[in-house]
Order: sequence, then structure tokens, then C-alpha cells
Amino acid sequence: MAEINKEMTIADIIQIDTGVIPILMEAGMHCVGCPSAQGESLEEAAMVHGMDIDALVEDINKYLSNK
Repeated sequence: MAEINKEMTIADIIQIDTGVIPILMEAGMHCVGCPSAQGESLEEAAMVHGMDIDALVEDINKYLSNK
């Protein structure tokens, strides 16, 4: 089972499973495809968007564990 962490880049996370994209977008991270977003960590992106990083990581890992 793949598992992500907040230090991973958005590009790396999407490479693991593109099914994560809707989770990110539902959380308010609509810039998933932006070049700058591809190089920043999930934690950095969450901070910019005012998101709870721990909840987001939990949601993504829950999705990945149910595959």
C-alpha cells in the first residue's frame, strides 16, 4: 500500500495515484496542475491555502489504503 506524507511534493503524490486529484480539489487546492504547485510540498501548499495538513494527509492515505 502506498502512503503519502506532508513532505512529499504534489507531483510525487499525483504520480502515486491520480485519484488523489479530486481529494485535493475538494479540499480547495484547485492549482494542482500549476507548475509551481508541482514542486512544492503538500505541507507548503496546504499552508498557502489555509488547510489542515494533518486532515488532508489522513484523507489521502485513507483513500490509498482502500484501493
